[in-house]
Amino acid sequence: MIGIVIIWLVLCFLSFGAWGLYFLLNRKKASRPWRLSTDKNYTPKISILVPTYNESNVIHFKLQNLKIMEYPKELLQIVVVDSNSTDKTISMVKDFVTQHPEINIEVVEDTVGKGKSSALNLALGYCKGDVVIVSDADCFWPRDILLRTLPFFADSSVGAISGPKVLLNPGQSHATKSEDTYLNSMNLIKLGESKTGLTLLFEGGFSAYKKEVLESFDPYNTGSDDCGTIVKLVEKNSRALFVPEGRFYTTFPNSWKERVSMKIRRASQLVRVFWKYWTLLAEKRIKSNRLTIAFNVFIYLLSPVFFVLLLPFTALVFIRFPYLAALLLLLFVPKVGPIFLEVIQGFVVLLCAFLTVALGKNFLRWQKPADRHLLTEEMLSRRDLI
Repeated sequence: MIGIVIIWLVLCFLSFGAWGLYFLLNRKKASRPWRLSTDKNYTPKISILVPTYNESNVIHFKLQNLKIMEYPKELLQIVVVDSNSTDKTISMVKDFVTQHPEINIEVVEDTVGKGKSSALNLALGYCKGDVVIVSDADCFWPRDILLRTLPFFADSSVGAISGPKVLLNPGQSHATKSEDTYLNSMNLIKLGESKTGLTLLFEGGFSAYKKEVLESFDPYNTGSDDCGTIVKLVEKNSRALFVPEGRFYTTFPNSWKERVSMKIRRASQLVRVFWKYWTLLAEKRIKSNRLTIAFNVFIYLLSPVFFVLLLPFTALVFIRFPYLAALLLLLFVPKVGPIFLEVIQGFVVLLCAFLTVALGKNFLRWQKPADRHLLTEEMLSRRDLI
């Protein structure tokens, strides 16, 4: 029985312990200063890509938000690329362009409609900036985001930057509260990774790339236009950073069903992304930050497997030692219960993602937005986003 307990403890560490250790290490690293050669006067030409599909509920707000950006207008280009919207999205964009000729906005219509990455790659051919920035139509930036983040590109080692997602409706439901907690934890990890090397997790609300290192979006066809795009940059030994100055605002669905659905879709993309990293490590095509990449591969691809192995051993140990189960519940559940449950949910989501990948299901094509109706003008005005 002692052998079973030892195996149980090892599996606990390889599943939950690995996540906890990685979080604690990066929380400490997050407080370190940046070791970068930034330049506050660095103002390159930029191209902002806004991919759309049936965004008539929010596109006017998005364009208003971009209109108030504090950045030299002669250095700013906006490219809206639409993928066969069936609502009034494209006509609303064209009306806005007509009403605001002082803003450099180009409209690209993707009539093929193969998905977001395909649309972004089409729009990339229209970009004239030295820095290409992607922002989803339901994500909104503070006025000074460009002036605060672009100086990071003055460092020659930096190829891409992204920022934290901030929810406009964090207290609206249990699902949004849980997502807010999750985001805060992940942001600490990504900041810690960035301070000492790079992060592999990017967000579509604000992701910026030096055009000179950006060949295409999602070149390995992982289904992820953000994290999948970073893979090629990492292969080129270019750093991808998470910077708090790049925060952006958006809403999140109120229901658990929609939250889990979104997470499985995202996790399926990440499984493909980290499998690619695994192959690149095995082929020795990645020369730097190998430890960070290997740890992420372990957490996203191997920890869920150890979690499955942990379940029967947990049942055996708790049946044999019921007092141990009671003690653990009393000591740990009040303190780390919500985080513990969030990690369990993460494992379940990843396991579901493994299944979708094994079945060959690929989330490349657009899906109709499910949470756009939650966004209100009052939310945006309160944050000075329009």
